[in-house]
Amino acid sequence: MLDEDIAEVAFDADGLVPAIVQEDGTGKVLMMAWMNEATLRATLETGRMTYWSRSRRERWVKGDTSGDRQWLRRAYYDCDGDTLLFVVEQDGRGACHTGERTCFFRAFELPAFELPAFELPAFETRDEH
Repeated sequence: MLDEDIAEVAFDADGLVPAIVQEDGTGKVLMMAWMNEATLRATLETGRMTYWSRSRRERWVKGDTSGDRQWLRRAYYDCDGDTLLFVVEQDGRGACHTGERTCFFRAFELPAFELPAFELPAFETRDEH
């Protein structure tokens, strides 16, 4: 079954696929990283999140250096097979190399958008007495 699931993943021309990591319990998005087939397989077989570093061109097991380990709880691939989603238990300080719990701790400053007005459709009621 594992081989069949991995065969559904659409790796890019470099043999990579984006992996979004979400914290179990809170639903917070912790990070985004890259995986190749070998690191995906290692993650699914061991339960330890294992990624591919594009800059260092090597695999890395989350937490081996920092102690901030991630333990796999659930794994999904999207409808096109070109993005992965992992739900993890995060040990230690957090997922970000800066020491933050999540890599997404910075937000864009946005203007106040007006929501478009909409009307709910009118439903006719029938008296069926």
